[in-house]
Amino acid sequence: MAIETEFAELDGTGLAARERRDPVAKPMLGADTVYLAMTYLVLIVATLIALVPFLYVISTSLKDTIALFHYPPQWIPHQPTITNYRGLIRDHPFLRWTFNSLIVASSVTVIKVFIDSLAGYAFAKMRFPGKETVFLIVLMTLMIPFAATLIPLFIIVRNLHMLNTYWGLILPPLASPLGIFMMRQFIETLPTDLENAARLDGCSEFGIYRRVILPLIRPGLVVLGIFTFMTQWTSYLWPLVIGTHDNMYTLTVGVQSLRALFTVNWGILSVGAVLSMLPLVIVFIFLQRYFIAGSIAGALKE
Repeated sequence: MAIETEFAELDGTGLAARERRDPVAKPMLGADTVYLAMTYLVLIVATLIALVPFLYVISTSLKDTIALFHYPPQWIPHQPTITNYRGLIRDHPFLRWTFNSLIVASSVTVIKVFIDSLAGYAFAKMRFPGKETVFLIVLMTLMIPFAATLIPLFIIVRNLHMLNTYWGLILPPLASPLGIFMMRQFIETLPTDLENAARLDGCSEFGIYRRVILPLIRPGLVVLGIFTFMTQWTSYLWPLVIGTHDNMYTLTVGVQSLRALFTVNWGILSVGAVLSMLPLVIVFIFLQRYFIAGSIAGALKE
């Protein structure tokens, strides 16, 4: 019993000593809790700022003309209706605009991912005279605003008789150098031993690109694909300039054309905004895992 009492006293003494040595343990736990709470508060506020306009547009699309001007506004319509959806599809070539946007965005995405990944592989792994100079020139084109090249680009497309054509909508966006820069930075993170081993096995440069590089940069390709698709789906200025016929409008130009000169049917306009955003949401939901993985992997180097 004496031994047990002595060990108990020693345990109590040791515990008291540890508390005296580490007096800031409890305050640190409180600081972490406050930091975590503030982080969640900021995230909740940011989420509300992003979602509230989207939810209000959905609510507006389900209201009739009279309910649109109720005050205070009705967030949840008392009598929701799909009349605006029917009117948009029946009275306007909305399906044609959607088809045009889908063709343009998909074509630009597929071609650009292929070309930019090839160029990125060349700049990252291959050796040729003037490589750094050429890459520097490519980066310098990023500093040229699109407004400075809009008129010359329009004149070139007009002289090639590509106004109101899919080629006129697809070819100019392919010249953006941002994808080349992204692919080059991503491919540079891959170890050089992989392509060296493939060369020893007699593989060609394109074979190395297709069999070795492409499977490893799949997350980066998804990031570039999502970024390109979103950019082309929401593009407005170039489709507005190149398309003068109603049947060649993309969604952004078509929805904007729903605004009349003196009156605006906000219900129809809200329906167009909601339906034009749905493809982007669906694409991101299905590919968000690859998008996040590619975003993280592209920032790491071995």
